[in-house]
Amino acid sequence: KPGITFKLFVAILAASILAAAAMGVGAQLSFQRGFVGYLNEQGLQRLDELTPTLAREFREKGGWQHLRENRRAWFALLRPPRPAGNGPRPLPRESELTGTAQRIALFDADFRRIAGNPSAGRDDLLRPVMSEGRTVGWLALVPFQQVTTAAGLEFQERLIKTNGRILALALALAALIAMVLARIFLAPVKAIARATRQLAAGDYATRIEVGSRDELGHLAGDFNQLAHALENTERQRRDFMADVSHELRTPLAVLRGELEAIEDGVRPLTAEAVKSLQGEVHALSKLVNDLYELSLSDVGALTYRMTPLDLREVLRQSVDAVRERFLDRGITLDCQLPSQALAVQADEGRLRQLFGNLLENTLRYTDSGGSLRILASAGRDRITVDFMDSAPGVPEELLPRLFERFYRVESSRNRASGGAGLGLALCQRIMAAHAGDITATASPLGGLRLTLNFPLATGAKA
Repeated sequence: KPGITFKLFVAILAASILAAAAMGVGAQLSFQRGFVGYLNEQGLQRLDELTPTLAREFREKGGWQHLRENRRAWFALLRPPRPAGNGPRPLPRESELTGTAQRIALFDADFRRIAGNPSAGRDDLLRPVMSEGRTVGWLALVPFQQVTTAAGLEFQERLIKTNGRILALALALAALIAMVLARIFLAPVKAIARATRQLAAGDYATRIEVGSRDELGHLAGDFNQLAHALENTERQRRDFMADVSHELRTPLAVLRGELEAIEDGVRPLTAEAVKSLQGEVHALSKLVNDLYELSLSDVGALTYRMTPLDLREVLRQSVDAVRERFLDRGITLDCQLPSQALAVQADEGRLRQLFGNLLENTLRYTDSGGSLRILASAGRDRITVDFMDSAPGVPEELLPRLFERFYRVESSRNRASGGAGLGLALCQRIMAAHAGDITATASPLGGLRLTLNFPLATGAKA
């Protein structure tokens, strides 16, 4: 089957042929009309030259009787006058070369023919013959309708041949230009098609050089963005699979080791051993639950039951639930809530999960002896809740990555202290479902500051 290069070549060539043919036909018609018009214009000029001569002849002879049926006298008037003396006869006018004399007729004032072409009439080209302010006769010229003279026909034939050569040359140039343009236009399309096949084969590093700013250049740029997105997605998928397998393997390895030790009698089955096994099972269950909820959130299947509630009460209850654990770790917990209600439209269970993850984040990573300050306030159209903890902090360039799955800052937030790096990712999904957002910045206490922005419930006043 013909390819797109051939089709584009044929399309451009066909358009060029049609344009050249239209120009040829237009030139031919223009020549026909223009040349015939030129011949008729020459005849009218000759009539204008004859008018004063015939007016003088009428006055001198006292009428037109001497010209009736006198062809010799009539044609004598039509010839150009011989110069005085013995000078050579002047060259014939252009009008004479086209047979103007045979196409002229003379009529009297009542439009009765006196001499000249018998087929001339009132519908032909006319010029009045004036004498002493009155019309004494009419000159009529039979116009050309088409080229009939030998010279005119020969000129027309030469012009047609010349136009044919020009047309053939134009078509040859059009074919050459069509071939070049087809290759130029389709080169980036072929490059995109080739790169698309490589991308479909799994080569996500494929890129196209953007060499123009037209639509093809935009298409190449869009392709590069798509390839970059697919490359990032593939890298995240691999990282995700590696992280999931690692996070699942760690508690499973501990469980297997503990169980094998009990089975072999190396370790007795005591309450302390059971508690250790339950801790590993709890960590494994939490990891699986977080992964499950994140997967539901990705496909929009994580359920929410939005109801009007006071954000203060949910936050206060969440803080009270972990206050003892903060005391055990030696971390000061300061929760400052406003006196007025913080009205939001939210899912109470998800808010508890959100605040629980943020409080757990501080418990895991904040150094003993540190502090956590929670500030809640209502603005004009939103509610802001800040979680600010003490050292260790997070480098500024790494703050945007805190919401990536399985991401942990090894140098500051110690991996050994627990957590799979899914809590903040899940918090971000919960905030998005509540039409809010969560951002990470440096805390004035030396650690991490997490800021939550909730939209104020409709009808609520700040």
